[in-house]
Amino acid sequence: MTSSDWLDIRGWSESIIGWSMDTTHDLLPNSIQNDFAQIQPALESFFLATVMCTVVFAIMMLTLMVVPYIERKFIGRLMDRIGATTSLRSLWIGEGSATAGDWWNKLPMGMGTPIGFVNAKLNQSFGNDHPHETISRVNNRGYHGIWFLLPGFFQALADFLKFATKEHIVPKKADKLVFEIAPIIIIATTIMVYAFIPFGPHIWAANPDLSLIFMMAIFGVAPLGVFFAGWASNNKYTLIGGMRSAAQLTAYEIPLLITVLSIAVISGSFNILEIVDFQIETSNTWNIFILPLGAVLFLVTMIAEVERIPFDMPEAEAELVEGWWTEYGGIRWGLMFATEMMRAYAACILFAMFFLGGWEFPFQDFLSSLPILGGVFEIIFTIIPGLVWVLLKAWLLFAFFVWIRASLHRIRTDQILEFGWLYLLPLSLVNLVIATFLRLEVWTDSGWPIWAAPVLTIIALFFFVVYAIDEDEEALSQSRRPYSTQTLSKAYPGTQEK
Repeated sequence: MTSSDWLDIRGWSESIIGWSMDTTHDLLPNSIQNDFAQIQPALESFFLATVMCTVVFAIMMLTLMVVPYIERKFIGRLMDRIGATTSLRSLWIGEGSATAGDWWNKLPMGMGTPIGFVNAKLNQSFGNDHPHETISRVNNRGYHGIWFLLPGFFQALADFLKFATKEHIVPKKADKLVFEIAPIIIIATTIMVYAFIPFGPHIWAANPDLSLIFMMAIFGVAPLGVFFAGWASNNKYTLIGGMRSAAQLTAYEIPLLITVLSIAVISGSFNILEIVDFQIETSNTWNIFILPLGAVLFLVTMIAEVERIPFDMPEAEAELVEGWWTEYGGIRWGLMFATEMMRAYAACILFAMFFLGGWEFPFQDFLSSLPILGGVFEIIFTIIPGLVWVLLKAWLLFAFFVWIRASLHRIRTDQILEFGWLYLLPLSLVNLVIATFLRLEVWTDSGWPIWAAPVLTIIALFFFVVYAIDEDEEALSQSRRPYSTQTLSKAYPGTQEK
């Protein structure tokens, strides 16, 4: 797959820069050509790195616009804001220009009049063609929107421009230096993560041998900026949000790093490109089938790392107004909100890299080997670059994030810490042991045995279920649960100690 991907942006850039440097060398006077030749490799590396950083940043920013679009549209359906009513209405009047006609008027003896009345009210209240100008129309929140292709797609850009024009106010008693530096730490480290994330076999900005370690180290810096922002605001709500963020970071960063270590063990490399190539070229099996427990652990810990529901206690609106960023506004609030989206987007891309084969289409080798349709699939895989498959996997996984947001409630702080320390940490160690055993005892040069995936899935589920239900009820009744704030007995009026 790596050699057949025609979208070789890095190769094209390297050729153009090399030609430009050679041309510049030939145009220079003979007296300085030797000096230029000595620095030419360094200049070529510098310009190539600059071009690829620009390309990766442009791809990230342009494709990032799809993420809030998915969030708005999908959450509107899942949370049933207008979806059920619109779908019910479409059963008899259609959507937009599609309509079933005024069939109720054809019923005898005026039997369809009540249906027509109800339809008119529904169309007026929830339709997309009524003349009333509402905030939903202005903000393009409707079912169809204004742009015919992707309605509401540019709403995120419009919201960002609106934030850019708002006033920025620093609290009077805030630590102004840390208050201003904290957003820079959060935003800069989040953008730096994308330097180590490949969007394709030839689309990456930096590829050191230990790119996995560099990337995870930078990924873990942003929550520290969250704590600094909460502390520097000199606000009780922001301080509590920052402390919650620090506690959550401590509880979930360790299982995340151990899970990532198991990926490196099973792939035999700390390089992200080599991890993807191991799944595509070497083992011909995605890691999600070899380490299903690791995939679940990585997904859960990443959701906690990016502080999305149900792990959004640092920004619990009902309790902390807006959490650690309550005192921020204007362009800084908009940038940090975009950073939250970027971190979630990076988590989705990393899951695609570590467990879903990166830029490989599902069952690509099998589809290409089919007797009749194999040639057709081979042409499709040749035409469509690997970048497309990476983005599609990331977007689908982000839709799963939105589904989790709509399905689960926010977890209490003590439950978050208990789940991280008592469940995820031991399970991540079990996953590391499984990965080590597989790499040393099961893996062969011919690939994984056919029994490996189903057997390992059953073993992983067994460990998860047994560990989850292994609680001593009698012991729990005699002592307070760790990290719990609840009392053992209910408090009734008049029973308080004096």
